[in-house]
Amino acid sequence: MDRHASAPDDVTPILEVEDLTVRYAPKLHPALDAVDHVSFSIRPGEFVGLIGESGSGKSTLGTAVLRLTERPGSITGGTIRFDGMDITSMSQEELRPYRWRDFSTVFQSSMNALNPVVRVEDQFRDAIELHSSRRGGEVVERIKELFDLVLIDHRFIRAYPHELSGGMKQRVNLALALANDPKFVLLDEPTTGLDVVVQRSILEGVRRLQAEQGFAVLFISHDIGTVMDLSDRILVMYAGRIVEEHDTDDLLREPLHPYTKGLLGSYGDPRQETVRITYVPGRPPDLSQPLQGCPFAPRCPERIDRCLTDAPPLVEMPTTRTEGAVTALRLDAAGTWRPPRAACHGALLQRTEPGTPGLPERTVRFAGPAFEKSVGETTEALRGEVLLDVADVTKVFSSRQRLRRRETLAVDGVSFQLRRGMVTALVGQSGSGKSTLARMITGVDRPTSGSITFHGRQGPVDVGTLGGSGLRGYRSLVQMVFQDPYSSLNPNKTLEYILSRPLRNHRQMGRAELGAAIDELLERVALTPARRYRSRHAFELSGGQRQRVVIARALAAEPELIIADEPISSLDVSIRAEVLDLLQRLVADSDVGILYITHDLLSARMLADDVVVLNQGRVAEHGIAIDVIRDPQDEYTRRLLDAIPNPFADIYKP
Repeated sequence: MDRHASAPDDVTPILEVEDLTVRYAPKLHPALDAVDHVSFSIRPGEFVGLIGESGSGKSTLGTAVLRLTERPGSITGGTIRFDGMDITSMSQEELRPYRWRDFSTVFQSSMNALNPVVRVEDQFRDAIELHSSRRGGEVVERIKELFDLVLIDHRFIRAYPHELSGGMKQRVNLALALANDPKFVLLDEPTTGLDVVVQRSILEGVRRLQAEQGFAVLFISHDIGTVMDLSDRILVMYAGRIVEEHDTDDLLREPLHPYTKGLLGSYGDPRQETVRITYVPGRPPDLSQPLQGCPFAPRCPERIDRCLTDAPPLVEMPTTRTEGAVTALRLDAAGTWRPPRAACHGALLQRTEPGTPGLPERTVRFAGPAFEKSVGETTEALRGEVLLDVADVTKVFSSRQRLRRRETLAVDGVSFQLRRGMVTALVGQSGSGKSTLARMITGVDRPTSGSITFHGRQGPVDVGTLGGSGLRGYRSLVQMVFQDPYSSLNPNKTLEYILSRPLRNHRQMGRAELGAAIDELLERVALTPARRYRSRHAFELSGGQRQRVVIARALAAEPELIIADEPISSLDVSIRAEVLDLLQRLVADSDVGILYITHDLLSARMLADDVVVLNQGRVAEHGIAIDVIRDPQDEYTRRLLDAIPNPFADIYKP
């Protein structure tokens, strides 16, 4: 994607945030500053990315700059200026004329943002007629223009939201945000959960429209590859603070803050013979407690003594570039180069006093825990014993529409084998048949034809013929890890209760044995010490911790096969690396097999031994992961690969 679009001559910032603080003060919990004295600006025509782990304050900052903060949150300090106008203390009624006209947003859950009982046309009509003089046929013509911009056929103008695909709903929300030619658009995780091809199509459309119409964008996402691919400038957020601000190209070459290095290390190059990714150890600080020194210091391998006592300010960093190199850099809208900013004592000393005693060596790659996946390991795994044999499986769904029977071919003659101690990835876009195949493997649906044979400890079983007690026994050997860790766990129950259920149901454990078994499961998924987690509820955990609990629940039944359905798609990039690392170690430490369902060939390459690419219910390609990545034979596979943002491949070359 071209992120070098020209900026207009007007260099007055469209958005200026100065010393902004947002505090959450819930009645039953301590108050905390989710956004802590943040300052930045965005100029007309700029595309600025905002990255950071879950809980870093990204979405809170995004909602605050548009004055959408809701109780128990409130803006307790600082100013927000939009197009030169101070909107910090304006009432919601005073802001109403500007919303959807001068600034708009595409929310994180935009697939659910449309009114399900109102036609798309009427939802556009409300927004357009409220903020413009267009009426009647003029509104319809404007809707057609917007649909053309986001590449949606006009026949869907009169559709209801449920008649649109997920990608089309996202495009409709984008068109709605652009309906009145705004000057600024906030995109908060606008493509989370969409497959990579649809995601790339939508974001390429955003970048194209932004270049054509000149509006400014603040793009919030946990997908740093996509953010880097699109943005002119990057803001890195940690513990409610901006810790680095950098031109995108320079940040890729020379990240300043150790936290930024950790985020970059979580993204590997899938085309290398050995894929190595790192992640930041530890957890973000508890913002309800007083912070001393740099909030990242407890997790930082490059910290110095000063980091433990003095919080570093966000300051301009001396550049290591020569004057000629600076001149050659892409310039901003003002025709000048913006020096990078970082909040790091060590980075500043490195550039001003490189010979300082005790200053650790600063490297591009984060020196944290890592896992690697090599071709040799894959070759060895493919010699193992067959665990699951899917042979020429077809699934046809039948339905009635206006007295006519309609048949839909969801899976068409799919065959593959999964071996013990290995990971097979099912890769494809939404609607390719992945989830239907998983439902048949778990026994929820029966194949229309073909067979699924599970070679378990108790002998081979034809899954399609199971029922009653046989099916219950089979499901104790085949466990699911679902896509969304936030809805996979009962928020009203403790982890002790959640993990005790499968131990009782599948392993018939008594009360005396449960405590030790629960602790063992928590320790196995690195939730340590276990005693700290047993009494916690799901809502008290981060996204990565919740997904670890989901994996622990699956392991409680001592399964032989785990079906992981998009287990990392809703997690931020550093936590993704943690979960991939955990799944790989589970395979290495036992004979369990994993069927990894994903739309992302990058994560499939990181984890899987072999890959089955599905397209419209058929196997488009099947082979060793590295072979499929390096030399795809099918045009559909090449399309999936091309959709993967990989702006920093050069950094990870051995």
